[in-house]
Amino acid sequence: MSEESKRAADAWDAKHHGPEGQKKYRPEIGPLPVKSISGETLKALYGPGDVDAAAGRDEAFPGAPPFTRGLHPGMYRQRLWTFRQYAGFGTAEETNARFRKLLASGQTGLSVAFDLPTQLGLDPDHPRAAGEVGRVGVSIAGVEDMAKLFDRIDLGAVSTSMTINAPAAVLLAYYQVAGEEKGVPAAKLRGTVQNDILKEYAARNNYVYPPEPSLALTVDVMEHAAKVLTGFHPISISGYHVREAGCTAEQEIAFTLANGLAYLDAAKARGLDLEHIGEQASFFFAASSELIEEVAKFRAARCLWAKLVEERYGLTNPKARQLRFHVQTMGSLLTSQQPENNLVRVAVQALAAVLGGCQSLHTNAYDEALGLPGDLSARLALYTQLILAHETGVASVADPLGGSYAVEALTERLEAKARAILAEIDAAGGAVAAVQAGFYQRRIAEAAFRYQREVERGDRKVVGVNAFAESVQEAGAASVQQLDPKQEELARERVARQRRERDQARAGAALAQVEAAAKAGAGRMDAILEAARARCTVGEICGAFRAVYGEYRPRH
Repeated sequence: MSEESKRAADAWDAKHHGPEGQKKYRPEIGPLPVKSISGETLKALYGPGDVDAAAGRDEAFPGAPPFTRGLHPGMYRQRLWTFRQYAGFGTAEETNARFRKLLASGQTGLSVAFDLPTQLGLDPDHPRAAGEVGRVGVSIAGVEDMAKLFDRIDLGAVSTSMTINAPAAVLLAYYQVAGEEKGVPAAKLRGTVQNDILKEYAARNNYVYPPEPSLALTVDVMEHAAKVLTGFHPISISGYHVREAGCTAEQEIAFTLANGLAYLDAAKARGLDLEHIGEQASFFFAASSELIEEVAKFRAARCLWAKLVEERYGLTNPKARQLRFHVQTMGSLLTSQQPENNLVRVAVQALAAVLGGCQSLHTNAYDEALGLPGDLSARLALYTQLILAHETGVASVADPLGGSYAVEALTERLEAKARAILAEIDAAGGAVAAVQAGFYQRRIAEAAFRYQREVERGDRKVVGVNAFAESVQEAGAASVQQLDPKQEELARERVARQRRERDQARAGAALAQVEAAAKAGAGRMDAILEAARARCTVGEICGAFRAVYGEYRPRH
């Protein structure tokens, strides 16, 4: 910034942000919030004095490092984001029917939700699975279930995202084998497997093994994708779950990118090519209702990641420095009171994701605070994306809010605040050590507590909950998806039948190979694939790893 420009900016800032300016731009129109959901103090007016012209953001084009303004020059004019609705419940057949309806309605990518037993590497007939089979996702115990999940769906033509972490290697193997048996070679399969174990210890708690062997399995999947599943993103580093647990926007950026750096460190230690791994890695963020801050958050995260991987690893390949990310609207902000209001919340959150330059998007159904979404609410959630894409014009311009004083100022501030948190994580020994020490967990709990207190005191209004609850007539109960109470028994019978009908000698030998690979610390992915082909179940394969690694119990 030239001296003349700086003097002009300082004069503008003093005029509009000084005492008289604050009085002018703070009319008495009611108790509007002056802080964002994340606690960022918002000015009544932003101007040139709030933006660091030295950052040169106005000179950076979309498609050019550090990608603040987007990954591609034309953004959605070249290609729309992937409409990827998250679905999964009950049996593989039930979820398959939902998938085919969504694809027929305009969805362009599938996203699989697995039930808790599957996420924890347990078969549906395990005692700990009782009452949870098919409840928050689909029950998948083996290759046959995976094949039924994608019945009459061309795996060579669809991109599939799988939200699975501790047993990610096992479920990915089932997907690969199911593809092979449908005549689709591994190289033609496309999609993403979440495979982000660190955020499980920090926020979600669906871990199985201790961090060190879990991280090794994560890298196994990354290595396998680099060699075999070349059309797959082998990891989706998730800020979504830490944000849903209650953290702030800058914490979401910092925790997510710190975990990403930990995975790159582990891949480097394995001898993998980081330029290639960087191209395959993807990210996953939440979209809150704080529209301006969220747009700035996505821009700041994209910019900071490009800088970090260059600074720390010397990556020069532009594609390896790109932060490609999926977004999901926030389930924790949906309300069971006046659930129809959630249609508006989801639309605003989805708009923030699109204005922020996401590569794929899931929009929650308005009735998800009450239960599994029904067919109508699932279609409305998808149509929200279609309307944004085809009727609003926001997809016609790359980075449409770029140059906004408020957006640029918040982008700079969130990047700086996230860097400060990253420095704390580095000082704690990196992401793995910080998670094990409870650093993430404490920060998340503090932020969640502060937000909840603001809601309870009425300092932060939630329409239909602590404000305007009487102004809108309560709607009737939403028609949520009902699960067949017999589906758990059917799942138990199915997995028992699969065990009975397989080649027992081959299955036993394959499980022994898995356990041997776990002890050796090598060849685990090959062993898992053989176990999948031998029709071993998720509980059996994960049980072999449990026998060697044990189960994790947090210290704090």
